[in-house]
Amino acid sequence: MLKKILSISALLCAACAFAGVDANLATQAELDAVKGIGPALSQRIISQRKKAAFVDWADLIDRVHGVGNTSAAKFSADGLTVNGKHFPGGHLPQGRATPTLAPARAADKAASPAAP
Repeated sequence: MLKKILSISALLCAACAFAGVDANLATQAELDAVKGIGPALSQRIISQRKKAAFVDWADLIDRVHGVGNTSAAKFSADGLTVNGKHFPGGHLPQGRATPTLAPARAADKAASPAAP
């Protein structure tokens, strides 16, 4: 019986260790624990979060200097979430391009008249 209780508690602890860290709720130490996020970046995340909670990944990328689509995908793969959601395409196999959240700039330029 004791072995079952210890096994169950060990499994629960392991599940908690793999749970995502939400950018809107995490402490600085929890953010620092995400691979690639250091003290400076975690402080910028918290500073922006104090102004207003992040709505989604696009909001976090827009407001936090040093976070782009590529780093957001990496952070998401390492457990960071925004409002409980992972970065779209954040769990890509190696060698695949990271999708962007914004429309392609080339398409925008093609639609506008050429500059003289």
